[in-house]
Amino acid sequence: MATRSRGQVPDRVVQAGEACDELRAALKAAGVVLPSLGLDPVSCTGAAPLGLIALGRCNIDTARALAAALRPRAAG
Repeated sequence: MATRSRGQVPDRVVQAGEACDELRAALKAAGVVLPSLGLDPVSCTGAAPLGLIALGRCNIDTARALAAALRPRAAG
């Protein structure tokens, strides 16, 4: 198992941050903003971090905007 020095960010967490940024940009392009979108801090710690992305909470209007943005893709 590879060890890492204090302050070094695991690749999985870096990748999760990049994916989160990509998702934020794609949602913004679709007119959707998830205010709580970000990395789940607990999943980014420990010996084998998962780097999960927390989509967070949103209001009714945002949920409907997200659903509307996804519908055309689902209909395909």
